[in-house]
Amino acid sequence: MVHGTPGYRGTRVGVVQGSGPGNHSDHGQGEQLPRIRVPYWCAKGHETRLVFLKLPDEQIPRTWDCPKCGMPASRDPESPAAARPDDELFKSHLDYVKERRSSQDAEVVLAGALERLRARGILSDQLLGDT
Repeated sequence: MVHGTPGYRGTRVGVVQGSGPGNHSDHGQGEQLPRIRVPYWCAKGHETRLVFLKLPDEQIPRTWDCPKCGMPASRDPESPAAARPDDELFKSHLDYVKERRSSQDAEVVLAGALERLRARGILSDQLLGDT
C-alpha cells in the first residue's frame, strides 16, 4: 500500500538510512521504575485512581482535585477532604468569562460575531428567525 506521507516523517535531521534510533541505549526500553496506583474519593463519591512512582507515603499527595466535579478528594473513602472556601471553588471556563464580562458586554460581543458571520455569508438571517 502506498501512503501519501514522506517516509522520513518523524526523524531528526542528520539521521541516515539504516541507522538505529539515537536516543535509545542498546539495553531495550530502559529501567522501569516501580509504580503504585492511589485511589482518591471526593465528597460526592467519585473515585479517581492515579499512578505515582513508588515513593514514601508522605511524598504522595493527601488530596487531589476530582476531575469530575472539581471538589477536593482524599485518599480515605470514609473521610472526604474538607471543602474549599467559596472563593477557591472549582471554576469553569464560563465562570472565568463571567468574571471578566458583564451580560451587556456579552450581548455586544455576540451581536458583533453574528454580524461578521452574516457579512461573510456563513449565517443567514432565516436560520435565527431574524426577519
